[in-house]
Amino acid sequence: MSFFILIIFVLISVAFLTLMERKILGLIQTRKGPNKVGYFGLLQPFADAVKLFLKEQTFPTMSNFIPYYMSPVFSLFLSLLIWGLTPYKTGLLSFSFSVLFFLCCTSVSVYTSMSAGWSSNSKYSLLGCTRAVAQTISYEVSLALVLLSYLFLVGGFDLNLFENYQRLIWFFMMGVPLSGLWLVSCLAETNRTPFDFSEGESELVSGFNTEYSAGGFALIFMAEYASILFMSVLFSIMFLGSGTMSISFYFKVSLISFFFIWVRGTLPRYRYDKLMYLAWKSFLPVSLNYSLFFMGVKSWCEVMCFNL
Repeated sequence: MSFFILIIFVLISVAFLTLMERKILGLIQTRKGPNKVGYFGLLQPFADAVKLFLKEQTFPTMSNFIPYYMSPVFSLFLSLLIWGLTPYKTGLLSFSFSVLFFLCCTSVSVYTSMSAGWSSNSKYSLLGCTRAVAQTISYEVSLALVLLSYLFLVGGFDLNLFENYQRLIWFFMMGVPLSGLWLVSCLAETNRTPFDFSEGESELVSGFNTEYSAGGFALIFMAEYASILFMSVLFSIMFLGSGTMSISFYFKVSLISFFFIWVRGTLPRYRYDKLMYLAWKSFLPVSLNYSLFFMGVKSWCEVMCFNL
């Protein structure tokens, strides 16, 4: 029941995150954004959801129907499943190997993009899903190595440990370059600007979701924004040291979500070869060196404690 309540609130948060994005992008571009439906446009996300789910669902005649139909559903399912890992102490999926479970879910989510693009039987969709797969695999390596660096420090795979170890100093203060690297890798993992190559509207019409409309498009959209919110929550837990029971935690999550939107409003799309160069030539060496450094620090601390 607690997981079901959490999912309802996550979906409501996704709705208002889309409204916040449209409002902030409007301010960046000196326009108003949604302001007609409801008070100051507060009901706009719900109006959009009703419109999308009531529209006619199109099925391309040459598509592989079952994977085409199931990919958005499975994508949203994975995005909502990882929310059970949040350490709310209410008996969700938060267990001693929750970080490993998170890595498994993010690895599997690439298959939904791949099957969505392939089953549409469109050249644009296939190009978009190929880009998405290469991009996600590349940035998952640096993401996992950054995570490994801090797992050495906390000594376990449980997200609750991060709160215990940050009571005096945030991990953000201890490794500013690593936290920045994690944040940029999160942008690439969630296919956000400036790494939105899987959608690439300027050159691929709409990328892997070209053939999707109505409910299918809405599910892909909701999955993307649920992932953005979860990455913001994970960043706050890992680097900003607040427990989920404090109000400051939610202010920090809102701030990181704002950062995702701010980047979209200000930065142009990267060139694809520069994206891969950044992952393999810049991020990978830095994250590897930091993981070795943290491993050394942990070993030295254990030796010192043993001698004492």
